[in-house]
Amino acid sequence: MIGVSHYLALSAILFSIGVAGVLTRRNALIIFMSIELMLNAVNLSFIAFSRHLGDVDGQVFVLFVMAVAAAEVAVGLAIIISIYRKRGTANIDKVNIMKW
Repeated sequence: MIGVSHYLALSAILFSIGVAGVLTRRNALIIFMSIELMLNAVNLSFIAFSRHLGDVDGQVFVLFVMAVAAAEVAVGLAIIISIYRKRGTANIDKVNIMKW
């Protein structure tokens, strides 16, 4: 039987991988994917607790988080593509937004 602790352990592992990706990588797309991984880890926790408690509030909250994440992906990718076209790199160390 898979319990809440299994889901929380998986969520913690996914969140840790996302944090490691944000802290160690310099490519904007990799950082962006790591942030999305962290959002999905939190969503997994919400769903696990929602199912455990027999309440749908967590599932509704996840639906809203997914909608906001979809909008974030659209805007974030547009910004990253715009920076890449202007500067020719997605490396965050080499991109200085204030100097166009």
